[in-house]
Amino acid sequence: MRGRFLFGAALMSAGGVAAAAQQQPETTVQQDFDRATQLSDGTDKVAALAAWQALERRISANKRSHAIVLVRKSEVLFDLGHKDDAIAAAKAGLADLPETDHTLDNDRMRAERNLGGVAESSLDYAGAAVYYRRALPLAATPVDKLAILRGLIQTGIFTDPATVEPEFGQADTLLGQIKADRTVKAMFARLRDQWLMAQGKYDAAAKAAKGAVEDLGGLTVLTDINDAAARSDTAIALLLAGQSDEARKYMAYTGAGQLPGNEFDPGAEMTVPPCGGDSGLRPQDAAVVQFSVGDDGRVIDSQPVYAAGGGAAALAFAKAARDWSWTPEQAKKLPPFFRYSARVELRCSTAFERPSIGSYLDQDLGAWLIAKGVELPPPLTGSDIAVLPHLRERLAAQQTAQGNGALVLVPTLMAIAENAASGREEMHTMAVRAVAILTANGATPVARLAAEALVWISADAESWRAADYVRAVQPRLEDPFYATDPEARSAIRLMVADRLLDHASDRARILLQQVADDNSLAANDPLKVGALVRLASIDAADGHVDQARAAFEKTGLSADQCALLDAQPHIVSSNVGSGSFPQEARRWGFEGWTQLQFDVTADGHPKNVRAIVSYPPFVFTAAGTNVLERARFSKSYRPDGDLGCGGDTQRVKFQIQS
Repeated sequence: MRGRFLFGAALMSAGGVAAAAQQQPETTVQQDFDRATQLSDGTDKVAALAAWQALERRISANKRSHAIVLVRKSEVLFDLGHKDDAIAAAKAGLADLPETDHTLDNDRMRAERNLGGVAESSLDYAGAAVYYRRALPLAATPVDKLAILRGLIQTGIFTDPATVEPEFGQADTLLGQIKADRTVKAMFARLRDQWLMAQGKYDAAAKAAKGAVEDLGGLTVLTDINDAAARSDTAIALLLAGQSDEARKYMAYTGAGQLPGNEFDPGAEMTVPPCGGDSGLRPQDAAVVQFSVGDDGRVIDSQPVYAAGGGAAALAFAKAARDWSWTPEQAKKLPPFFRYSARVELRCSTAFERPSIGSYLDQDLGAWLIAKGVELPPPLTGSDIAVLPHLRERLAAQQTAQGNGALVLVPTLMAIAENAASGREEMHTMAVRAVAILTANGATPVARLAAEALVWISADAESWRAADYVRAVQPRLEDPFYATDPEARSAIRLMVADRLLDHASDRARILLQQVADDNSLAANDPLKVGALVRLASIDAADGHVDQARAAFEKTGLSADQCALLDAQPHIVSSNVGSGSFPQEARRWGFEGWTQLQFDVTADGHPKNVRAIVSYPPFVFTAAGTNVLERARFSKSYRPDGDLGCGGDTQRVKFQIQS
């Protein structure tokens, strides 16, 4: 039971004498609370929500008690996946909890912790950390403190790893004071492993991960999701530390590397994000992402495990994974391991890099501000997490000197909103303020759009998801303010199309063609060029090479993508021998695959070979790359003798023949 809900005489007399004359209910408020609590602790969350809603209506006249019920209801809403409703209930409950009543600290803690959980599950790690830090001083029990410390550490690893060490110290102290369950000890050991990996301390990370494996009973044939995760963590750390043989031993005991029925193959539904774009992913960025697949074939949860390139890149890859899907029939065939804790190694695609629309809009906003006499402050140097406090200080100073509505605030508001260390809610607040100031000062549609685009993507817990984003943004094309401006309407069409490209290319094509055909834009306008590049990528994927090449030629760019050739280079010699299969993997009975991206020179040699998806992580990445580097492709005539084509893809599958 989560706690008693004792009201007292004030609540029981609410309603006065008139209420006493009514028929008394069959249950007391306390009994209803206890029943709702019991349901919340069980598995029937729908019944629990109904119980809290009924109690909420019954005690609506008592502000204090109503606030407590809202907090409890928010937890069930989160369990049911109603994230924005959970946020609203928790915030409403917090607002009505009397600040001076410290007997309600536990309820305040629960509300803040739940808000942190919602943000974390939405991959808003910076925002989650804010709530967890508010919750920690309110926690009274070691169990509650450990739960919050877990959240602080998990989110801190991928937002500000330098701040995480004190939280580990607190957790270690608490674990030494109580008789903690072995899974709890293992969980913190795994977090320490991921923290050390994020700092490049792979040997120390492997030691911590091995401790988690031992906490869970060691390397045995028995395994559950916790065992698999701890063993996989250890294997990844060991592989990064160069201890491949020992690493594969741990990987073998995860259940990964086995492909029963070959049901875990990559396909069109498992795409990686393009390099560039508003996420700013670079070809050298890499991440390991863990994800779960629901009964309907959609990815229902994902989280970063490791990143080379920083936490922002890791979170961008984890978000991309949430748009993956399999058919329900395929999902049913996936073994439980792949359904609930699959891990893959990811890199971005260079095939059709998408220019950043946000950068284009920011440049236009900057030009408009300069024309208005606003001096743009020099950019601050350092990491986002280091810069953010200085931006907040600058904003406070500007507000004191100029007022809350001064146009000079806009660059700072935008810098805070676009800072990766800002949580979703801070991003939203800053962007909303920027829009209000720009509107009051008569900003052009494109200048205002730079800020409003940030409002749209931060409006809800998961407004970055493709379906949610499209539903919110596409109707803005009917807004005359934007619809009558060629650049603004084209930018919105591109933003919506980007969310549709991987899942509804026909709908994306319509929007992109509208931009490409917009005679109000110059032939070399960056927005038109961006639309044509995206159209070429759709046509190439659909096998319409002539259309793809025609679209690309209109951009004025060098059309050297392999997908734009009538006859794409094909392998004429693979040079694959028995030594191509990693011996350690063969010894442990591993199977897997890599999806490789590469360029082909005019004389048929592969160049810039890189794995963009690998399963299991790091096991076959190097081997797959070596296979492609030894291959030879058909030659293509180029007058300049330069690169034949770039951005080709090839899958290399490693199977053990029975």
